[in-house]
Amino acid sequence: MASASYRVDLSRHMAECDANYRRLLTLLPSLFDEDVRRLRLRLPGAQAPELRFLVEERAPYTTTLAVQFKGGGSAWHPLIRPPALRLRLYHDCQTAEVLAYQGQDRFEARYAYPNAQMRLPDEKAQLNAFLGEYLALCLAQGIDAEPLSLGV
Repeated sequence: MASASYRVDLSRHMAECDANYRRLLTLLPSLFDEDVRRLRLRLPGAQAPELRFLVEERAPYTTTLAVQFKGGGSAWHPLIRPPALRLRLYHDCQTAEVLAYQGQDRFEARYAYPNAQMRLPDEKAQLNAFLGEYLALCLAQGIDAEPLSLGV
């Protein structure tokens, strides 16, 4: 039996990206004025990992952010790198999407499977869903970290 090929659900994908934009603005109320925001996550039984939101670029209609995860002791397995994301917020459309994950970028809407990069057929949708889940965790469990100077 042949498997059906993946079809992009554009309305669902855009709804996820729009929700991520709203989540980011809630987490980063000073996005247009500050270049760095730090949050600590309150996770049971673990040292609190820190998230850093760094503004990489501002343009009239877009903002590019890097999201870095630091520390956390037992929160990360020694063989698993903490996630590293690069996002773009589109202010005119009020949407946000993942541009890069773990140093990989240029994600297509869908991939034939198998492929040379071994990306899943819905890799882009899964990355944006992952971002949404992490931002929801930050909203539920995040607390402000002490201020951070731009040089750090």
